[in-house]
Amino acid sequence: MNNYDWLNITIKLILCPVAVAFFIWASCAIWFQAPFGTLMRIAIIALWLGVLIWYLWGERHPAPWPRRAVFLCLCLAILGWWVTIKPSLNRIWAAEVAHTVTGTVNGNMVTLNNIRDFEWESESKYQIRWKSETYDLSTITSTDAFLSYWTGPAIAHTLVSFGFADGRHIVFSAEIRKEHHEKFSTIGGFFRNFELAMIAAEESDIIFTRTNIRGEQVYRYPIDIQPETAKTLFLSYVENANRLAKEPEFYNTLLTNCTTVIYEMAKLMDPGIVFDYRILLSGYAPYYLYDHELISTSDTAEHTVAKAHINELAKGDAKDYSRRIRQPVSLGQLDKMPAPSFKIISPALP
Repeated sequence: MNNYDWLNITIKLILCPVAVAFFIWASCAIWFQAPFGTLMRIAIIALWLGVLIWYLWGERHPAPWPRRAVFLCLCLAILGWWVTIKPSLNRIWAAEVAHTVTGTVNGNMVTLNNIRDFEWESESKYQIRWKSETYDLSTITSTDAFLSYWTGPAIAHTLVSFGFADGRHIVFSAEIRKEHHEKFSTIGGFFRNFELAMIAAEESDIIFTRTNIRGEQVYRYPIDIQPETAKTLFLSYVENANRLAKEPEFYNTLLTNCTTVIYEMAKLMDPGIVFDYRILLSGYAPYYLYDHELISTSDTAEHTVAKAHINELAKGDAKDYSRRIRQPVSLGQLDKMPAPSFKIISPALP
């Protein structure tokens, strides 16, 4: 074979996998975003599959440029449609994300509006309650990172709670903003299926529902943070909340979600801190915090993680919830507690 033949084979070997990859991406985009019913979306994806097969079959010929041109035009049309999909602030939202928090800052005093304070009996039965509260940031006494696991050790939802001298706690959480008929989908989160919402809530709402209603495995890690840094972190949440209340943004399962919270918090304490895989695989974030001494290192990392598990402490109703989940746990007590459904063991860095 001459050089032209080798070049032609190389181009085919590159274009065919790229075409298949784009077909998979575009099919998911059509499934999650096309404004049609299920049967119509299936029909469109089937037609799109036919186009892919027609194109790939054409690559058997010496001069497949016409088919390449047609396939490229269809790809550009799909991309053109994709960029027209914009986030919104005006949909019929699920009750728990019907409102998002906003804040007004006046020196050390911050007033938060639309704080969620639901009373949960089950995932489908709850008393709706939204309120406003004012907090004095000069009286922050604690900052806790909560990690909630629902599927396995690699992925966890991250929430940050601030405690105040008067005994109150307020939790910030970057959540998917579901519509009233939607359920969470990890894949859908890659395809603009949900907006991003900043929620502020009582621990007896947003943490309680994870430990006592959903049965997720929840861990609490007190963060070793200076009061001024905690204040800066709190204000960053308020700033992001106010922005999202005016400028909607899509949730993204990998990039725009709760997982970067740990890194942003760490950067406030150490601007030179390095990013690693445990930020994206947020279930392993406790080991990231431990390695950078952002949580207590007085015990081994494994014991620190084990003692952070709060599900057994959380048993009961929502009354006095914040105090219960902060009871100290010894290793002897751990031996008597039911073990979580999986262990969080950080894999070695590659």
